[in-house]
Amino acid sequence: MFYEPKKGHGLSRDPIKACVVPRPIGWISTMSRTGVVNLAPFSFSNLVTSSPPMFMFCCNGAHREGGVKDSALNAEETGEFVYNMATWDTREQMNATSAPLARSIDEFEVAGLTKLESTLVAPPRVAEAPISLECRTWKLVELLAASPEERNVMVIGEVIGVHIAEELLVDGIVDVTRARPIARLGYLEYAALEEVFQLRRPR
Repeated sequence: MFYEPKKGHGLSRDPIKACVVPRPIGWISTMSRTGVVNLAPFSFSNLVTSSPPMFMFCCNGAHREGGVKDSALNAEETGEFVYNMATWDTREQMNATSAPLARSIDEFEVAGLTKLESTLVAPPRVAEAPISLECRTWKLVELLAASPEERNVMVIGEVIGVHIAEELLVDGIVDVTRARPIARLGYLEYAALEEVFQLRRPR
């Protein structure tokens, strides 16, 4: 089939999110200017460069109280955020933090997660996450939005600190299968990383 997104697809569910998969889940912790901690997952996220390392996530839509979502607002106002790896073991907690809660509510408490103090930034890390990236906000990019009431914002940050659980390191290499990270597919579907394979680039 072929369709133009602006004209509709004729299917029971919009297929676009199932067309680019798997998508890493950016489990982002931030802190407001008044000290309220926020934690939320975003399936439009990824490491975008390695030298220097930079990470991005996209906040789509609007907050229930109006305006941009907490993660983008906090990252813009305080200049900091933390990426935490979501894994098979934390899948239920990750999902719980996706609830559209009031700005005053701390999702760590709602999901029963443990806060760990970061080294270089104010927002805490998720203790249950085997990898966390402390980031300094570099730029917010306004993207096209479906309606004037919504805002689609891409947040890009420079990774200034990296935390890796010691049990993931094998002969100096990160063994991601030990972490079992999860990724977003289309609809309500997710995937867990269980196996890896290698391909050498041609020279």
